[in-house]
Amino acid sequence: MADFPVPTDADPSLAELLATHPHLSTDPLCGLLFEGVPLNAIADALGTPCWVLGAGTLRQRLGRMRAAMVDAGLDVSIHYAVKANDHLSVLSLVGREGYGADIVSGGELARTQKAGIAAQRVVFSGVGKTDAELEYAIGLGVGQINVESAEELAIVSAIATRLGKQATVTLRINPDVDARTHAKITTGLAANKFGIPFDNAAALYAHAQTLPGLNPVGFATHIGSQILSTAPYRAAYARVAELVRTVRASGLRVEAVDCGGGLGISYRNEVEGQPEALAGAIRAELGDLGLRLSIEPGRWPIGPAGVLLSSVILRKEEGLPRPFVVLDAAMNDMVRPSMYDAWHGILPLAPQAYGQPVAPTHVVGPVCESGDTFARDRLLPPLVAHPV
Repeated sequence: MADFPVPTDADPSLAELLATHPHLSTDPLCGLLFEGVPLNAIADALGTPCWVLGAGTLRQRLGRMRAAMVDAGLDVSIHYAVKANDHLSVLSLVGREGYGADIVSGGELARTQKAGIAAQRVVFSGVGKTDAELEYAIGLGVGQINVESAEELAIVSAIATRLGKQATVTLRINPDVDARTHAKITTGLAANKFGIPFDNAAALYAHAQTLPGLNPVGFATHIGSQILSTAPYRAAYARVAELVRTVRASGLRVEAVDCGGGLGISYRNEVEGQPEALAGAIRAELGDLGLRLSIEPGRWPIGPAGVLLSSVILRKEEGLPRPFVVLDAAMNDMVRPSMYDAWHGILPLAPQAYGQPVAPTHVVGPVCESGDTFARDRLLPPLVAHPV
């Protein structure tokens, strides 16, 4: 299991950061632009902190994901991960563009329905589905439930039988593959809480065929998030392919595999995961098995489609080796830096900031906890509070 390494190279400059985020640009009069819209104007109109999401960026990235699968000769159903951003405007766009949804709670299911995504295009994943949530999902007729354990399989069977329904299920397999990502977001190791142990999967799938109220159609896997290499995908999909062949050899039908997601994006100077490479991994390991395939692309479509706007409350520097820039945004607005020590780019909105010298700066939020920190020793131009 790998943690994110502590970077030893220099942070990207403001210009380098802009170059890796093509939806962002600068204008000498308006400052920082997102999809050509001045962010200062949004901050002035709505106040801060606020999140700004770009529909054009989301459409473009979802379209690239779809095109990559088609170009690889794959018919893959794409299910947007509602956990990545569940805003109704985002979900409505996803539905209008013809994509499905991957959910992990009853609340997320309710939001997909309010956004107009057909229940048949919803996949219910997650390790902690309550009986009430399962009853809601089965009653609506969701397209697929990814079952995480033998215990959950029995519960789904009982609920579906009581409702007089047939629940379509896959078994989520834990392939014991290291995704080489952060320890807190790896999900495919035997030590993780997710999925059914690989060695138990064939027998449990056979048992599922005997339970009432179930329509077992195949397997699912998901090995982690922020994955930047295709090697872990190929290793996981190879194990799933082995399982499919073994189960079919026993005389049971296997129609579908949910390939999960977790493709990583560029935060600092990483080369982001490539949908074309992911499609190649799926094609290489599962493409000749005649399966109905699906993916859950996670943060990859939506992460670069959002920016958090914040204002400087105070610049605190007298008597300190490094200034503290205190923002009105906090860890409750974006938790990754606090939770994972994750690196997020920080760009000034003001046009004049891009010509000024930079110096090491601590950027923090107002919450009464030292963990409420966005960056330490970040090379930034002077960021100051607006005069009252």
